[in-house]
Amino acid sequence: MEHMAMAPSTGLILCCQCGLPIQPNQANMCPQCIKSHVDITEGIPRSETLYICKFCNRYLVPPTSWARAELESKELLAICLKKLKPRMLKVRLTDAVFVWTEAHSKRIKVKLTIQKEVFTSTILQQDLVVEFSVHNQMCDECRRAEAKDFWRACVQVRQKAEFKKTLFYLEQLILKHSAHKNCTGVKPVPTGIDFYFPQLQDARRFVDFLNVVLPIRYHYAQELVSHDTKNNTYDYKHTFCVEIAPICRDNVVCLPKKLAQQLGNMSQIVLCIRVSNVISLLDTNTLQMADVTDTAFWRESFESLCTPKMLTEFYVMDVEPVEVELKPGHGYISKKHDLADVWLQRSNEVGKDGAETLSARTHLGRLLNPGDLVQGFDIRNCNVNNDVLDKMKPDDIPDVILVKKVFDRQRRAAKRKWKLKRLVIDGDIVGKETASVADEFQNFMEDLEDDPMLREKLNIYKDQQKLAMPVETDDEDGPTDGPTLAEMLDELDLDQDVEMAEEEPNE
Repeated sequence: MEHMAMAPSTGLILCCQCGLPIQPNQANMCPQCIKSHVDITEGIPRSETLYICKFCNRYLVPPTSWARAELESKELLAICLKKLKPRMLKVRLTDAVFVWTEAHSKRIKVKLTIQKEVFTSTILQQDLVVEFSVHNQMCDECRRAEAKDFWRACVQVRQKAEFKKTLFYLEQLILKHSAHKNCTGVKPVPTGIDFYFPQLQDARRFVDFLNVVLPIRYHYAQELVSHDTKNNTYDYKHTFCVEIAPICRDNVVCLPKKLAQQLGNMSQIVLCIRVSNVISLLDTNTLQMADVTDTAFWRESFESLCTPKMLTEFYVMDVEPVEVELKPGHGYISKKHDLADVWLQRSNEVGKDGAETLSARTHLGRLLNPGDLVQGFDIRNCNVNNDVLDKMKPDDIPDVILVKKVFDRQRRAAKRKWKLKRLVIDGDIVGKETASVADEFQNFMEDLEDDPMLREKLNIYKDQQKLAMPVETDDEDGPTDGPTLAEMLDELDLDQDVEMAEEEPNE
């Protein structure tokens, strides 16, 4: 007779509460009876409060920090659990999920799964739902921002120049890169712009941004506001004084002889054609171009001989193209300009007896034709005080330097299908909005039309009203090129988006 090996079996016992057969345990009770007698969720609140700042949409992270979080995101779940952490030290959290609630109810429900060892080798698991009510509370940064005069650091941007093209260019760069997002205030002053920040590190980041996009130098200072002798703490206000190179587009400058030789034996009298992170100069006699960095400029600075307010209008009598004459050791030659000799008369003397005819070599040979009007600097008749110019030989000083061709400004503005955003809505970035400031801004927009390299660094937006207007076929009174539709951006209109969303269900 074969003997079968019998596996040992564990006997069942009856629950001491309900009589249900169960495996033996320390409590001699079934799980349901254990839950009815032991509550491991005791001490964990069923409702809590979350605080959100309605200005910046950040949640309070205990004890004092603030963080951004979207609804039902892992960041928001971490904030909720951190709120409950002091009450959950005696249990172990195994799972946490959001329970869906209506988005505008100001309620957030989180389902928690926790475990705890209630008896020896007896672990109990239980679920509970905690409801968080969301209340509004202003964070410290927004509270300080609401106080109009509060600031901890100030960046004073200054430029000693009559024309404000560089400041208009800076305004568009700030808007494109959102460099002013932490700024609590922007105040135009007669010589520049003041930017106010709630924290020192925000001001430092803004100064670093300026150092990348413009040729600048700056000085730092701090002022003691208060001093706590008991805690040995100090409260300062910080100021950065930023100076932009006093050179603007269309300025005629006189270079020191040593610097002109270092730039490729350029002429000492050159034209500034662009100011970005470097100063771009053009020799109107040879079409040679060179870039002067901020370090080189502040090491051996130079001044403007003539400003745009000293421009004189000339009438073009004749134009004769010439070949470029290159000197030994020359640098880069511009491919966007053509060299030409032109004969001119002042526009107010045309047709008069004894009108003086002047000659000049210019880089505008591609644009000029007999009968055109052009603006230039009459250096011979300008009152210029410059030590470097006084040391130059008279033969090296040209009589006239032409800057740009004259177009009909009204027709040019009417054909303009694009626009720019502004940083200061009620007023102007360079001070009080006047007729002269508006005229300077129009000149800046004309510069963007003439210079593709300048406008590719900025955001240009479509002007929907002008795009809907009929296009004139005659373009004799405008530049040959300008911003194309591919370069223009669609401006975000929230009101229009809401209207479109409301119309969709009815279709």
